[in-house]
Amino acid sequence: MKLWSGRFGKDTDALVNAFNASIGFDRRLYREDIRGSLAHAKMLTDCGILSPKDGEAIRRGLEGILSDIEAGKVEFSADHEDIHMNVEALLTERIGDAGKRLHTARSRNDQVALDFRMYVRREIGVVIGEILSLESVLCKRAKQYQTAVMPGYTHLQRAQPVSFAHHLLAYAQMFVRDVTRLEDCRERLNQCPLGSGALAGTTYPIDRWETAEALGFESPSANSIDGVSDRDYALELLADLSILMTHLSRFAEEIILWCSWEFKFIELDDAYATGSSIMPQKKNPDVAELVRGKAGRVYGSLITLLTVLKGLPLAYNKDMQEDKEPVFDALDTVEMCLPVFAAMLDTMTVWPQNMRAAAGRGFINATDCADYLTKKGMPFRDAYAVTGKLVAQCARQGRTLEELSLPELQAASELFAEDVYDALRLENCMALRHSYGGPAVRETERQIHEIEDFVAVRRKESEKEEDETPQEDEEASQEDDSETLQECEESTQEGGETSQEGANETESIH
Repeated sequence: MKLWSGRFGKDTDALVNAFNASIGFDRRLYREDIRGSLAHAKMLTDCGILSPKDGEAIRRGLEGILSDIEAGKVEFSADHEDIHMNVEALLTERIGDAGKRLHTARSRNDQVALDFRMYVRREIGVVIGEILSLESVLCKRAKQYQTAVMPGYTHLQRAQPVSFAHHLLAYAQMFVRDVTRLEDCRERLNQCPLGSGALAGTTYPIDRWETAEALGFESPSANSIDGVSDRDYALELLADLSILMTHLSRFAEEIILWCSWEFKFIELDDAYATGSSIMPQKKNPDVAELVRGKAGRVYGSLITLLTVLKGLPLAYNKDMQEDKEPVFDALDTVEMCLPVFAAMLDTMTVWPQNMRAAAGRGFINATDCADYLTKKGMPFRDAYAVTGKLVAQCARQGRTLEELSLPELQAASELFAEDVYDALRLENCMALRHSYGGPAVRETERQIHEIEDFVAVRRKESEKEEDETPQEDEEASQEDDSETLQECEESTQEGGETSQEGANETESIH
């Protein structure tokens, strides 16, 4: 029997049931749904809306359902449409009328809004943890290659000398911002919609602050319509994940280039590469290519949800059932990409000699040559022109700047002296770039330390949050004694009573 059957004169068509049901994907919200229901039932009991007997029966019933779901003993039914109604149907089946009273002062609108917020909040922590692990790998590899000279590129043309550490740390900085964006999203979403009802709150004397605190929220949502009708936190999450995947995709593209024979800066471990079905020599960077490809999938999730929400009037609309699958898929994709990408980086072989050889071609010390003349007193634009002519001469002759003799250099400018060769040496060119954020070792050391501190602080905060996470279920189960158990059984047998007449009438559903 449908929850709304009192209003309708015939059963819902089977096609509509199948079309309408969301249990196929929202079943993953079962922990959040049960945790929210436990907090709701406790609040109703504390406020005198439910009797202590009913409250205890509901608690025990929900804990049993949670245990059975996690043990694989529960089969969800599309007849009950979604995770909320599946849990409520199981609860009522197990404890009788007390289960029907759980939905007092609550709508599925605020229930699903709560579950989804809690799920997103939890998964943000998972993603952040994976990014921090990636950051640790980047710092580890950067420490190994602070003096490894490689060409830095613009327009995919060799430009200036940097270190491999400096290049890796550029991505590490991007991932730092990815973490802080996700942290901002988590902070903004941390308002509890439970108690908003269908859209206009409730006439029952509930305590929304109690449920908000019990569920780890900063406060209840300030407006009940907003509480059930917006999913901007999900949009923000998808935007953050899209930016993260952009960073991963760019990095993946460079990995793909670097392990090609045209570059050969790195070689991927056999465990993180694949071969060809026909070409025996091939070693393909499929992990990096898939990460690059999956970025588009995450972008698609963002566009999907933006499109779903853009034309919806307030408050809840059934369109919003389409909010979950894009978020679930994006989170699944990101949470799959991050660990395999980190492992790929951690196990790859780096060929610094090939990087150095590439850096020796392409005149990436030309700017340093111009700077040398500028420091001798020549205006930079004039020094730029002189160096440009020398580069053109070398290109015609198949030589490098440092291969020119001193008389050849002095023919272009009398300011050149013997010390120019030290200025043109690539290792010195890089070492002298010690401006803040540059590739010099002292600067890469600073960046490594700062990122390591960033990771350590957040890991410590995460451990602290785990220690402080409310354990209502475990604490409540420890309160078990024979007297409480007897009261629960009596409540189930008698059908239970509420301390407020009409409390078994539920708020409107959708």
